[in-house]
Amino acid sequence: MRKPLALLLLCLAFAASSAFAADPIVGTWTLNVEKSKFTSGPAPKAATRVYTESDGVYTLEQKMTASDGKEIPLKVQYRDGKDEKVTGQKGIDSIRATKVNANTWDFALESGGKEVGHVHRTVSADGKVLTVHNTGRQPSGASGNDTLVFDKK
Repeated sequence: MRKPLALLLLCLAFAASSAFAADPIVGTWTLNVEKSKFTSGPAPKAATRVYTESDGVYTLEQKMTASDGKEIPLKVQYRDGKDEKVTGQKGIDSIRATKVNANTWDFALESGGKEVGHVHRTVSADGKVLTVHNTGRQPSGASGNDTLVFDKK
């Protein structure tokens, strides 16, 4: 009787530790336009972000619909403490990610080796709200001070 109970408890502990180890950013997020603030230009109509992680490398794929209806895709890969090349973004050629804690990351957006923008990204303690604060150069090429609020899907 003790062996099956011990085995069950061990399995439950392993499952629980795996669930708690998952990064809260991983998943699908939708932009809450009403809660977001934009100074770099008109607010987009909609945006969806999908974050995945594999072996410490994170991928962000974003589909944004601009105020004029134009689709603006973004795909970026990053890892803690490493410079990663960025392609297809106006005035940004690399990104350096720094993990502050389990729910918070900072990103330096660079062009020609110089920082041109900064992103501060935080997932709420309950894991339901993502806040992205962009300063300086935006991936769109505009400059400003935008705060994007996303809800977990």
